Amino acid sequence: MRSIALLNQKGGVGKTTTTANLGACLAMLGKKVLVIDMDPQANLSVHLGVDIHNLKYSVYNLIMGECKPEEVIINTGIENLDIIPANIELSGAEIELVGVVGRETVLKEYLGDVLDTYDYVLVDCPPSLGLLTLNVLTFVHELFIPLQTEFFALQGVSKLLDTYEVVRKRLNHNLEITGIIFCMYTSRARLCNEVIEKVKEFPPLGDKAFTTIIRKNVKLSESPSHGKPIISYAPGSHGSEDYRALAKEVVQQENSKVS
Repeated sequence: MRSIALLNQKGGVGKTTTTANLGACLAMLGKKVLVIDMDPQANLSVHLGVDIHNLKYSVYNLIMGECKPEEVIINTGIENLDIIPANIELSGAEIELVGVVGRETVLKEYLGDVLDTYDYVLVDCPPSLGLLTLNVLTFVHELFIPLQTEFFALQGVSKLLDTYEVVRKRLNHNLEITGIIFCMYTSRARLCNEVIEKVKEFPPLGDKAFTTIIRKNVKLSESPSHGKPIISYAPGSHGSEDYRALAKEVVQQENSKVS
């Protein structure tokens, strides 16, 4: 089982879009996938067609110890793709967990062994480096960083890397950055290519970049409002083509490790 957090404390970089669509494309390849929505905005849940206003349980109930993992996991309607959804209740979790002993590891504790039934677990982190994000980083083994190909792409990445180093040293020695995903790419913008080159020259990140680049695509922007991943909403679009290619590259990482 590969457990992967998708994290960037800068919002609007394609993090949730990538979690939803990469998860769906991995499922299409026959992998059993669980996505976990750890963002109080619940955009991942909405993107995958979950009615967040009528949930019996959400990830909030799970980390508060109010339900078991099997009670909160729901199928997205896509074969092989399950989700632990979120809703607005999650916004109060960081405050409620302040006085809890071992508060950085409650998610890992309550998930138990359920993760072992999946090939991939993808976690959509909130755009911050707070307690919810720390809970994710304590149990995943890998970190994917989506980066928008624009001027401010590297702003804040150094802080994210500092957090990564602290978590790796103190809480999770197994955590590794295994992927940089360039999103919202426009081939006509010279700046996009300049940003990609600068990232590749950045020592901790350069050799982690995926070959697949996610192009800016209208259909990708439309699909969340229809509650569908891009392969269901617009299978012939550039967005679908790019995320299918990314999923194959992610699987190839696994094959490379085995070989």
